Amino acid sequence: PRHSHSQSVSATGAPRWNDHDRPEKFNFASDVLDYWTQMEKEGKRGPNPNSQGDEVKWSFRELTDFTCRAANVFTQTCGLQQGDRLALILPRLPEWWLVAMGCIRTGIIFMPGTTQMKAKDILYRLKESNAQSIVTTDALAPEVDSVASECPALKTKLLVSDHSREGWLDFRSLIQSASPDHTCIKSKTTDPMVIFFTSGTTGFPKMAKHSHGLALRYSFPSCRKLLQLKASDVLWCLSDPGWIMASVGTLFKPWTAGSTVFIHHLPQFDTKVIVETLFKYPITQYITAPCVFRMILQENFRSLRFPTLEHCSTGGEALLPEEQEKWRQRTGLLLYQLYGQSETGLTCGTPRGSPLKPGSMGKAIPPFDLQVIDDEGNILPPNTEGNLGIRIKPTKPIGLFMLYENDPVKTAKVECGDFYNTGDKATIDEEGYIWFLGRDDDIINSLGYRIGPAEVESALAEHPAVAESAVVSSPDPIRGQVVKAFIVLTPQFLSHDPDQLAKELQEHVKAVTAPYKSPRKVEFVPELPKTVTGKIKRSELREKEFGQM
Repeated sequence: PRHSHSQSVSATGAPRWNDHDRPEKFNFASDVLDYWTQMEKEGKRGPNPNSQGDEVKWSFRELTDFTCRAANVFTQTCGLQQGDRLALILPRLPEWWLVAMGCIRTGIIFMPGTTQMKAKDILYRLKESNAQSIVTTDALAPEVDSVASECPALKTKLLVSDHSREGWLDFRSLIQSASPDHTCIKSKTTDPMVIFFTSGTTGFPKMAKHSHGLALRYSFPSCRKLLQLKASDVLWCLSDPGWIMASVGTLFKPWTAGSTVFIHHLPQFDTKVIVETLFKYPITQYITAPCVFRMILQENFRSLRFPTLEHCSTGGEALLPEEQEKWRQRTGLLLYQLYGQSETGLTCGTPRGSPLKPGSMGKAIPPFDLQVIDDEGNILPPNTEGNLGIRIKPTKPIGLFMLYENDPVKTAKVECGDFYNTGDKATIDEEGYIWFLGRDDDIINSLGYRIGPAEVESALAEHPAVAESAVVSSPDPIRGQVVKAFIVLTPQFLSHDPDQLAKELQEHVKAVTAPYKSPRKVEFVPELPKTVTGKIKRSELREKEFGQM
């Protein structure tokens, strides 16, 4: 293994590794963040930005200073040590980045979570992970306090707020008074760094534990080629801070390239605010879920020709080719799909400038070798439907999760021959482009057709009556299974005749996608069951259909 001191240096001076390098030691804070701080000090990276009004602007030098202070708060004030766990449940506040980087500097394992969690979700996470510390805001502190007595491991509670609260330490004032001198740990690439809780669409969330290799992977040439970020870029990734995409898209990926990260609080999700923001700020790259692009296209905006925007990416669910085309017509920009999981980080996508195949998630990103496999782990020929697998033997690639913490059974279960089985159904064409069909357990079998729910939901989303939908299989005496859609209506359609509207939606789906995918059953519901990360629990709806509840 090569050590980090012998890494190659690119023309721009940024630390670089090759796709299959395995440096023994790596730490994102000292190897990447502090590198850019040094560049700033030497005048090789732009001037320090100035904060004004409600805007906060931090240079890399300030980030190094603040994150060293955060590291000292954790080790000196809170008494946390390398290997301890810290639950990080913050909205899009600058402190999120200070906490995450402070943890990386000290070897404390941080565990991001969404602020949409309720007391029982927080309790589950704190207990399962044996968390010694938690950082959160006023909004969630009472929820934490209501369950803290059941979490004997929880020693310190840190509050990010302008108000004090009994039993909580004030993170902002501790940062102010902490020393900016801190020596970063010399972490091994294989040491644990972060735990992500999977979405729990099927049962309780699992804890996907990642090493420092997750951050290292975004220094690899193949990963850098994906977005081709430069130090002059301003990237806005709209992912919820509780998801792996936030760690990748607002931390590892942009800062590896020395890019500026743009953050907007967005307390309420509002397409108008998003569009205004893209006009107002010099954002060059934008990443968000397909539903956001869909919602923007549904609104009647006068113009979507953004002055500085150059590149758009999306991931998290399937995107219809029609949506890609519509976005291109309205903005003049192509929309690139990405794919990944809590267990994998980014695994495939179409590199910027490479030919797009509408509807495809792109190709595998080395060092990941993606293949479509059968249930025994045998590689299937091109254009054959199967499980999407990532090769883990003879060598497990850097950036793939270490294991499911405390769950050897589930860890073993996802090993399939020489592959990690993602549990997602896909096909790969002759050129290596990958097409997502749906989760293993979400696929609907009807009259010999296999239907992925994502495409039906995307088609429904194009109709103005549909605020949200979930598509599952439902038993049928003739077809075995049929497509059933659970639909939440937009306010202006609530008074319409339901039978008439159901027929209209069925015809609409037939018009925009293959007729066999049209839902034979439609049920209008006030809301859909969801996990804390906002993913729809299709399994719950499916069980209801098959009488298991």
